[in-house]
Amino acid sequence: MSDIRQARKALATRILEGAGKASPSERRAAFNNSDLAEPVGSLADKVARHACKVTDGDITAAKVLGRSEDQVFEIVVCSAIGQATRQYDTALAALETATGKE
Repeated sequence: MSDIRQARKALATRILEGAGKASPSERRAAFNNSDLAEPVGSLADKVARHACKVTDGDITAAKVLGRSEDQVFEIVVCSAIGQATRQYDTALAALETATGKE
């Protein structure tokens, strides 16, 4: 396994299974961009699909149900890294298909 693949795996393991304020299941849902209760689900989806459109209002809405700033931060990070992972994996698969190499 290449160094970058090992580093990516270590990063995902750390953010999903390491110590944190948000629950591991919530971090995993944010990483996968699925099954998060509102308004956190909308925030995670916006981070994944249109990060430049996230507003202070989106963050405030996510905190309304009693989530701490740390919990919201972790959800945002997991969502962003999950989307980056999906994009990277898709690009690698396309490259492998085009070149016939892994």
